[in-house]
Amino acid sequence: MNNEKKFILTKELGRLAKWLRIFGFDSVYFNSSKVSSLKILALRENRIVLTRSHWFEKEKHIKVIMLESEHLTEQLRQIIIKLALKIDEFAMFSRCTVCNTLLEQTPKEKIKDKIPEDVYNSQNVFNVCPQCKRAYWQGTHLDNVARVIEEIRDRK
Repeated sequence: MNNEKKFILTKELGRLAKWLRIFGFDSVYFNSSKVSSLKILALRENRIVLTRSHWFEKEKHIKVIMLESEHLTEQLRQIIIKLALKIDEFAMFSRCTVCNTLLEQTPKEKIKDKIPEDVYNSQNVFNVCPQCKRAYWQGTHLDNVARVIEEIRDRK
């Protein structure tokens, strides 16, 4: 599992937080303007701050990565290169993209009423977030993830 690095992302990086979670990285999305609270959380949980905000440029007490680009694939590439991260296919899709909680594999019978009938009939493996109860399964989003990974690798 991609648990050696933990991140906290400032409010302008919600999309990036979702993608880091897709890749299995523990990524807190801090949707608040309270910089002091973010710094306390980063220190307490040993998280790396990812930001585009210049509020953090001279920060000495926490690790900060200033992202240069507004584009998702460029941001991912910068983080992967700077921290020498590996995208672990076994860690992918292990976290809830909404709340960052680790997912739990769940028998399909337990969630039959919470998913579309065609999905129930076509899929056998389901993961559920124990926190927000969102259900996940393999779908066409795998193609999108593969495309993003390819874009990251092509431009290294």
